[in-house]
Amino acid sequence: MTDPALPLIDLYEALPAKTRLMGLDLGTTTIGLALADLGHRIATPLETIRRVKFKKDVEILLALAARQSVGGFVIGLPLNMDGSEGPRVQSTRAFVRNLAPLTALKVAYWDERLSTAAVTRTLIEADTSRARRAEVVDKLAAAFILQGALDWLNRLERLGDR
Repeated sequence: MTDPALPLIDLYEALPAKTRLMGLDLGTTTIGLALADLGHRIATPLETIRRVKFKKDVEILLALAARQSVGGFVIGLPLNMDGSEGPRVQSTRAFVRNLAPLTALKVAYWDERLSTAAVTRTLIEADTSRARRAEVVDKLAAAFILQGALDWLNRLERLGDR
């Protein structure tokens, strides 16, 4: 089965009116979620899903997406620092392939290299306790991923490329 993810610009252009993008940071034990505003300018951390089983995780994800008027997903793609794809990328692509038949919502990837490291560094600089960092890092990483995608889309818009 081929990867059903779209290029980000195609996902954006296919978004139904008055819908949001949801950012996902897929971890092995959690899924961090973030939500874009309706103007697609600002990403806000939403919550963290504690992973149990794929089917249950997706039920929760799709219920949240429906409640928040989500029109598409931006999923962090955990490339290696040299741009190559390792086991985590394969796992992310498998998640998207398994998700696709369960929803009409489209997916695009966004390079998430260093997102968790950047968020963790910011939390440490803010003197956040280790326990609190563990609670919030995944949804903040999802917001970091989604904000990167939104900034790229908005830069295209300002340049007149879309």
